[in-house]
Amino acid sequence: MDHATLSALRDRHPAWRLLASPHAPLVASFLHRVFVAPNVRVMSEADLAEALEDELYALREQLGAEAYPKSAIEYLNDWAAADKGWLRKFYKPGTDEAQFDLTPATEKAIAWLLSLTDRPFVGTESRLLTLFTLLEQISTGTETDPSKRLADLRARRNALDAEIARLLAGEVLILDDTAIKDRFLQFQQLARELLADFREVEHNFRQLDRKVREKIALWEGSKGALLDEIMGERDAIGDSDQGRSFRAFWDFLMSSRRQEELSERLERILALPAIAELAPDPRLRRVHHDWLEAGEHTQRTVAMLSQQLRRFLDDRAFLENRRILDLLHGIESKALALREAIPAGMVMSIDGMAADIQLPLERPLYTPQVRPRLGEFALVAGGDDIDTTSLFGQRVVDKGRLRANVLHALRNRPQVTLRELVEDEPLHQGLAELLTYLELAHTQDGLDGIRAVIDERVTDTIRWSSCNTEGEAVMREARLPRVIFTR
Repeated sequence: MDHATLSALRDRHPAWRLLASPHAPLVASFLHRVFVAPNVRVMSEADLAEALEDELYALREQLGAEAYPKSAIEYLNDWAAADKGWLRKFYKPGTDEAQFDLTPATEKAIAWLLSLTDRPFVGTESRLLTLFTLLEQISTGTETDPSKRLADLRARRNALDAEIARLLAGEVLILDDTAIKDRFLQFQQLARELLADFREVEHNFRQLDRKVREKIALWEGSKGALLDEIMGERDAIGDSDQGRSFRAFWDFLMSSRRQEELSERLERILALPAIAELAPDPRLRRVHHDWLEAGEHTQRTVAMLSQQLRRFLDDRAFLENRRILDLLHGIESKALALREAIPAGMVMSIDGMAADIQLPLERPLYTPQVRPRLGEFALVAGGDDIDTTSLFGQRVVDKGRLRANVLHALRNRPQVTLRELVEDEPLHQGLAELLTYLELAHTQDGLDGIRAVIDERVTDTIRWSSCNTEGEAVMREARLPRVIFTR
């Protein structure tokens, strides 16, 4: 917190520039309403510009036509510029429409502005208990003496036995309204901070990927050494503290038992009178689904970065035409050198496209085709008796019926595994019907908003009845990773 560091942060950090901007009320309020409050991760340029245009129209009606004179597209491009850095503008692979997302710095500034509002109740007990719990977990998890860990486990067992004895004696200790509010407000704050952390986690993954790309652009050695270096970097990303923490969080949250437990506890706690007095945000009822959606978006981002990096490395021109790669290498090096200090005026130019003209006399002359001569011989029908029933015995699986089975199973529960689905609706057409279920899970075609998740860590065994070549009924089974259909 010295003067030089704070002066540099004031000039360079996007969050500080946002707070010091004269348009900070518009930027913070609009981005909070569009991105943060509904937990939207990415929005297309057309939708975001339309929402901002409505916001600007309402403000001009209140403050005058000169309050915000520029158009919505101009404001969005200005907020996404390098000197602002409040929005991240990018293009998804295979699309030509720009997409926008918040930067972690903008979300930090909005969270700090939210903390300025007066809070009706400031809880301290729950925070102190959380601190003691964390210290206890660290101390227990790092203890190497078996006798001390055994003594700690026995002490906790004695405490549990004493609590069970009090309950059997009719002594039930419950939290008062103040303690309930204290702990719920702490949970609400941590839940919101966890949603905000996902953007920073995704940003950190992008920064690591960017460093790898810079290393590729400036590499001067052999391709084998480059591949060894890059594979080591990708392993370092997955094995970093960021990667291990995110993987542990994702594995914990992907458990169906944990999701059901969270849903049941949230429903019961939000129904308490003390919690109802606080008028909590209705989105808290499905905050774990927001965690899943944000985590899934981060997972897709990491997968997309890995796929792009593989395409970036799979460059056959590296072996076929070294001269072209040297030219590209020079362009990338100059671009990286100009990134921090972009010069004014034109940096580079591209010649205009020329028309492709084909003169009539350049076309080849007509060449007549040679007609083949058919031999003159009589066709004699064969006398073999061939069984043609196999040509008409094709088995067709009704995809519509399988989609209906999935939708019907998800009416009364948030998710269902493929094994549970087959137990409720047995396979009538054997392996072909099972493969069609897997095809639906892969393409998710026509499932009306239903998603499919593959859990590679758990193996399910699916059984069905079939007939062998002799017509006898036999039981068959297939072992495959767990397939989960979820709303």
